[in-house]
Amino acid sequence: MPELPEVEILARHLRPLLRGKTIRTVTVRRERAVRPNTPVELRKALAGAKFMELSRRGKYLLFHFRSKASHKTTAVLGHLGMTGRMYLASKNEALPKHAAIVFDLGHQNFIYEDFRYFGRMSLDLSPIDNLGPEPLEKSFSPQTLAAALKNSRQPIKVKLLDQAVVAGIGNIYASEALFRARISPKLAANRLTSIQTKKLWRTIREVLNEAIGYGSTVPLKTMSGKSDALFYFSDGGEGFYEERLRVYNRAGKPCLNCETVIKGIRQAGRSTFFCPKCQNSRFLTK
Repeated sequence: MPELPEVEILARHLRPLLRGKTIRTVTVRRERAVRPNTPVELRKALAGAKFMELSRRGKYLLFHFRSKASHKTTAVLGHLGMTGRMYLASKNEALPKHAAIVFDLGHQNFIYEDFRYFGRMSLDLSPIDNLGPEPLEKSFSPQTLAAALKNSRQPIKVKLLDQAVVAGIGNIYASEALFRARISPKLAANRLTSIQTKKLWRTIREVLNEAIGYGSTVPLKTMSGKSDALFYFSDGGEGFYEERLRVYNRAGKPCLNCETVIKGIRQAGRSTFFCPKCQNSRFLTK
């Protein structure tokens, strides 16, 4: 599932392409993709509206429109789920089989495609109501992180996936940040020292900024041809993880720091990767 860096890269890519475009019609081909709204509600809210801005909150995209009739601003929340794709395509190109929503922009279509239909584009903004601070903004500090962890006995890796603690972190970046901070993913969240918490705050920001700088850890690739299409790939090909990811998906391979074999375990139904030597729970906190 795309995490903060992947969604941020997509937002940066789509923002200038969509800004100022007017929606002629909205076609909803999969009703579940707009829940809890109905296709009629989405069409009524957006027909004739103009794209004004595109922002990101956690793993969500926020599309901002101005209504042609009332000039009021309407927001649509987008979530890619596990397999969602959003891109612009020429009107001459056939719609893909799994196109869930199509926005007619005149010479182009803006397409939300999702073959597993776990994602959404709807007028319901409630999923972002209880998100924690953005990890790359000033609202996220060592103090706010410590306050969110102090009463939790959950393993720190599991706690980092709680979007109320910090928005946008998923499996990949939680494992990577903990490795850099030399913190065991099994250590209870409320047992982190102030030094460990500050190190974790710093490494979370480091890995996210680096991933955005690279373009994303799960690469976004512009397809050849006339379409301006961005697609998520499950891996970056041979050598990709060795270059950029230090522990994630590297179970059985040597640690890049100490050559100890990286371990993979399951925590709360999710995969966790760590170095048992570098991330020993008794490791010095300096």
